[in-house]
Amino acid sequence: MVKIKPFKGIRPPAPLAKEVASRPYDVLNSAEAKAEAGEKSLLHIIKPEIDFAPIIDEHSAEAYDRAVANFKRWKSNGWLVQDNEEHYYVYAQTMGGRTQYGLVAACHFQDYADGKIKKHELTRPDKEEDRMIHVRNQNANIEPVFFAYPADREMDALIRHVVESQTPEYDFTADGDGFGHKFWVIDHPDTIARITEIFSKIPALYVADGHHRTAAAARVGAEKKEALLRSGGTYTGNEEFNYFLAVIFPDDQLKIIDYNRVVKDLNGLTPARLVAALEKDFVVTPKGTAIHKPARLHDFSMYLAGQWYDLQARPGTYDDTDPIGVLDVTILSNLVLDKLLGIKDLRTDKRIDFVGGIRGLQELADRVDSGEMAVAFALYPVSMKQLIDIADTGNIMPPKTTWFEPKLRSGLVIHSLDE
Repeated sequence: MVKIKPFKGIRPPAPLAKEVASRPYDVLNSAEAKAEAGEKSLLHIIKPEIDFAPIIDEHSAEAYDRAVANFKRWKSNGWLVQDNEEHYYVYAQTMGGRTQYGLVAACHFQDYADGKIKKHELTRPDKEEDRMIHVRNQNANIEPVFFAYPADREMDALIRHVVESQTPEYDFTADGDGFGHKFWVIDHPDTIARITEIFSKIPALYVADGHHRTAAAARVGAEKKEALLRSGGTYTGNEEFNYFLAVIFPDDQLKIIDYNRVVKDLNGLTPARLVAALEKDFVVTPKGTAIHKPARLHDFSMYLAGQWYDLQARPGTYDDTDPIGVLDVTILSNLVLDKLLGIKDLRTDKRIDFVGGIRGLQELADRVDSGEMAVAFALYPVSMKQLIDIADTGNIMPPKTTWFEPKLRSGLVIHSLDE
């Protein structure tokens, strides 16, 4: 069972929330962040390289130092203020008429170490180390991670009561994407205590987005525990440094969107020969020039030489009893990318790129029509059930399998490791 707690959030005064809040560090490159960042934007803290002209290396000592200085300045300017009491918070996101309600809480690093916070992706050591430097330097979790939990009726009712009985602390629509963001403070002691108790009976949390931030935060917690023990201090497990910032959503409110692939060349094949080779493992149906979207599991769309095709995997080419074998990313990787196009390692091969479904399928056609890419493949989205099955069985999804949208807005609340 998992352990969570309320915390004294560091967050912007309500009139500044929209100005301070930003998109996450990993969805913008430095140039995009510099163009998007207003004076008070959290981007100056999470992507501090943008403060320099020209933009400097985001991994440089100067960038890390500027992040620390900016965090201090935001607090001294009153753009970020710490709550006096420990709270849970509710964070609601609205996209396309659909709203999901998450609990903002502090999660314990030992649950990650013990496998109660379950992952479905591998992490890269260099990216973990980068995030660890930020947490160590700031002594805070500046950005939250995105978790799911098995939906619980009582938690649904508690969240619904907060949302219906209180005016949100923050309520704004983000510029650019038009997504709605609302934020409530849970300050009733009985409600706080009950939430903690409910989660003490929930068997597991699932990392939806933020594997590197989760791993880094857990490693910093473990480091601080060891340092305390080495110094002769008494360790209780309740110290604030044991916890890190997360927004936890019920699994039945989340929706994963497609994550698609584009490939630079046909590995020596002509378009006609590629189509002919595909027919061994797929029922191939030409669909013309209009965008064609996969309609079901094991159904793919391909854009090649100005035309869309439907590819339906033939029975016997996949294993629906295997948590990995059932995935369309596995089928595509085995039967097309590896077998026909010679792409063996999705993590390192420079001939392949990945396009989040939020960009739409026209993006795939545009990249092929421009000559940058030779062929594009659109996949049916992974389900939350598939993700949970993989995490529960200790398996790892292939790279670039899940895309969650909307992304969490950073800067609505920060967790200090001090108190």
